[in-house]
Amino acid sequence: MGPRVRFAPSPSGYLHIGGARTALFNWLWAKSQGGVFVVRIEDTDQERSSLDSVRAILNALTWLGLDWQEGPEVGGPHGSYFQSERKQLYRDAVEELIRGGKAYRCYCTKEELDAQRAALKERDPKAQFVYPGTCRDRKDEPDLRHVVRFKSPRQGSTDFVDKVFGEIRTPNEVQQDFVIVRTDGFPLYNLAAVVDDHAMGITLVARGRDHIGNTPQQVLLYRAFGWEAPDFAHLPMMLSPKGEKLSKRHASVAVQDYRERGFTPMGVLNYLVRLGWSHGDQELFSREEMIRLFDIAAVNASASRFDTGKLDWINQQYLRSGDPEVIAPRLVAQLAAAGLDVRQGPPAAAVIEAYRERATTLRDLAASAHYLYAEPADIDAAAVSKHLTAAIAGPLRLFTTRLAATADWTRAAIHAVMAAVAAECGIGFGKLGQPVRVAVTGGTVSPPIDVTLELLGRERTLERLARAVTRLP
Repeated sequence: MGPRVRFAPSPSGYLHIGGARTALFNWLWAKSQGGVFVVRIEDTDQERSSLDSVRAILNALTWLGLDWQEGPEVGGPHGSYFQSERKQLYRDAVEELIRGGKAYRCYCTKEELDAQRAALKERDPKAQFVYPGTCRDRKDEPDLRHVVRFKSPRQGSTDFVDKVFGEIRTPNEVQQDFVIVRTDGFPLYNLAAVVDDHAMGITLVARGRDHIGNTPQQVLLYRAFGWEAPDFAHLPMMLSPKGEKLSKRHASVAVQDYRERGFTPMGVLNYLVRLGWSHGDQELFSREEMIRLFDIAAVNASASRFDTGKLDWINQQYLRSGDPEVIAPRLVAQLAAAGLDVRQGPPAAAVIEAYRERATTLRDLAASAHYLYAEPADIDAAAVSKHLTAAIAGPLRLFTTRLAATADWTRAAIHAVMAAVAAECGIGFGKLGQPVRVAVTGGTVSPPIDVTLELLGRERTLERLARAVTRLP
């Protein structure tokens, strides 16, 4: 039986690009080993959680192609997959710990704890406050606001072997009696994650390096319940190019941003998979190669630096090599976002074939091809002045007339007409082609002129050429 892994985001906003990397590594491990990828929504923080965030996260996962076998929208044998709907399970687990003397109700107020913390700081500014266990052996149970604390061992150490960072040892003397249930009755992360991971049969917990400090507490909880702990793999941090915590100052951090900017899902996935994992010097992977080659044990412990230039390059490669028919719906979305209607121009797949060599993203491509669906958004006045001159008036009029009489609107036929007119007028092909390009596109950059005119279509081409001819000096 293959591994059971999970991705468990908190729905307090968008899917962070670092979270997407975590989801990808879990998904790849499940796929490569014939396992199950579970999505669980950790929404116990009701103030910060929202259904809009849930939808945004699930939509981002779907866009990336990271399908889940259990979780929201698909169900499964271990539902609900929303922690807010599993509260009774947590209550039962907490009561079991309390009855077994492994947890206790703590009635210490925030004010009391703050006073103790302040007194310690006054005695020793460098000392780390550890809850002294005031309520640890308390027998009465007053009807007062309280939290529930786990009764941590005071001696020995809590050890586990991480698949990325190796053996992790935490002396129990530095572990305090940590809170597992808030005053509002909701469980904290460590308790809920342990209860759910056990109930859902999770065999590997792969998550960000920032969670490694939680793991000793979770190991203690597993032992207290008498449950076998899963394996753990903590993934290296993603940093800015300068080695700082990755933030919006350095790059887009939301998967949705990359979707809106016209990146391809495979471009994003291929970039993310190389942040902490590699297979020799190979840079580009198909989805099938990622699944076949990925090994969680091969993840590097060193932090990875986010390089937007490298992401651009990788996305460009996928844009150039991908199946235009597969990419086409994503270009249609970009065209629509720019206010353009694909029905008013050539098929998106044909546009991709012609324009992708120069584009980094689909947004770039849509901007380059704008004039195929509407009047040119920007007219290059310098190009008009340079190329649409009195000297070209005769050849341009002749070309327009000859083209209008051409029944076969293909790039080959268009090329033949242009070549014949250029030869007849005693000018080079480019001397005619560039003025035509400026006349129909508003600028000097496009695919080969015969391809451009074929995509633009007879009606738009002839209309723009005629308009240009009438405006010639």
